[in-house]
Amino acid sequence: MTKKSKKQRQYIKNNNNNKFVFSKNALITISIIGVLVSIIGYFGIKSMIPVNGNSPVFGAPKNNFLKATHHPQSGYIFVGQSAGGSRKGSIPSNSVSSNAIANNIGPTLYLSKGGLESIHFINEDYDTHSKHNFNIDEFNVHSKDLGYFQTQAITFIVDKDGTFEYYCSIHPEMKGKIVVM
Repeated sequence: MTKKSKKQRQYIKNNNNNKFVFSKNALITISIIGVLVSIIGYFGIKSMIPVNGNSPVFGAPKNNFLKATHHPQSGYIFVGQSAGGSRKGSIPSNSVSSNAIANNIGPTLYLSKGGLESIHFINEDYDTHSKHNFNIDEFNVHSKDLGYFQTQAITFIVDKDGTFEYYCSIHPEMKGKIVVM
């Protein structure tokens, strides 16, 4: 065997002492960060699954805004709420026609088949502070019962052709139409 010089032995000794070792606190911190990233990722992916779908949809939905309110002449009614600009297929306007008020008919939503849609529903029933909800049975869309000034967004895939009804199960007179083209 060859003799190693003093410098070579010192070099080997220094290299063996320079190993990177995690402390107990560093391992705990890394584990906690890993768990938090996993939880955020899980719920992030779950939030991209439409109510009538089984897998996440990576795309931006078309937004539709509706509010529940009370009109002194006719009672409870859905009203369309403009997003600031008009686009084809959106809710016509903030105004409600006198015929719609008389018949408690909300705005007609025009949707495209195969599209990803999001309904942003808000309860603005200042007069009675009654609870309201939003339902479309054919697309499995059902909101929670929302109190005054509560809101909920529901995303779904438009996978059927035809004309459908949306309604409030608490106030059955509140209804409107959805036309899928």
